[in-house]
Amino acid sequence: MERINLGDYVTAPAEGIIATTAYGGLEKFELADFLAQWKGLQRDALITLGEDQRIHPSAYIHPTAIIGDDVIIGPDVKVHEFTTVRKGSVLCAGAQVGFNCEVTATFVGEGAVLGHRIGVNRTILGARAHLSASVTVAAINMTTDMRKPDREVIMRTGNGLYRSGTTQFGALIGDDTQTGNNISIGPGVAIGRRCQITSGVTLVIRTVPKDCTITAPHTTDASIRRRRNTFAR
Repeated sequence: MERINLGDYVTAPAEGIIATTAYGGLEKFELADFLAQWKGLQRDALITLGEDQRIHPSAYIHPTAIIGDDVIIGPDVKVHEFTTVRKGSVLCAGAQVGFNCEVTATFVGEGAVLGHRIGVNRTILGARAHLSASVTVAAINMTTDMRKPDREVIMRTGNGLYRSGTTQFGALIGDDTQTGNNISIGPGVAIGRRCQITSGVTLVIRTVPKDCTITAPHTTDASIRRRRNTFAR
């Protein structure tokens, strides 16, 4: 059975206030172990930083943005208009979150960019990753009562199935990965470093090796023809 080690996808924060937290050894974790310990690590990090240091003074947060009480925000982070960053999230140094985004229990790596109208839930986003507009990462499987997820998130790998150990996990998106717009990801996706995901892709319950391009089947099927002129001159 294949293991999914975070170090194969993302690098730990190298500098800034986040390096002093329990997330500094991110690359040492296997994915399932990290997901199991995430809440405890968040609490430890908050204790280490203290309430007055959890948001770095150099960060820019637009007055219309909403930031959860336990969110950690590193140096030179930018959070733009009408964005909500919810519980359990970490925004590492230099990360940018655009207009009207929703970020929930997500680790955003150094220098990563979230464009406009993005929703990410229980996701690990690598350094310098770039998500374009209207990307959604979902974190739970369909179930009888979606408010109470009861199905473990399982991923398909090259060597079989990988059990995440949790009912709530969106995606692991590697360093330097880029996306187009209107993309749906998760639950249960791991995308390697330096991948490109073109517009219109839907991707669930699987792993993608590093240095891949992912394309939706319909993107090259567009038909273009001249319109018949129905307007009288």
